[in-house]
Amino acid sequence: MADNTMKVKILSPERVFYEGEATFIEFNTTAGMRGIYPKHVPTTMVIQPGILKIVEADGEKLAALHSGFVEVLQDSITMLAESVEWPDEIDEKRAEEAKIRAERRINDNSQDHNRAELALKRAVLRLQMCKK
Repeated sequence: MADNTMKVKILSPERVFYEGEATFIEFNTTAGMRGIYPKHVPTTMVIQPGILKIVEADGEKLAALHSGFVEVLQDSITMLAESVEWPDEIDEKRAEEAKIRAERRINDNSQDHNRAELALKRAVLRLQMCKK
């Protein structure tokens, strides 16, 4: 591992989503967008739905990252994601249908509003990724 890279491991309940070396990684947290370079101050953060950017020596990769936790050490990052998807794994029609359902639940006060808002964020994120 070079001094300008860090080990990145992203796990979801279904699989090891990504394992490799990166020069930079960016994702959304409960405190806003965070960008991490090698030799970052060790910390842990709570992940919010958003676009995950992994910058490798030869280019960048984007993914839809949903809730989870991340541990940052000076030479490595480990993410435990509830769900994470590459753009080609997203079904655009299904995401559009999920968006419509979530919007209906938000407008129906008898539903769990927080859960519906999270579902809407996930659907919108998936649709954003389909357009990248």
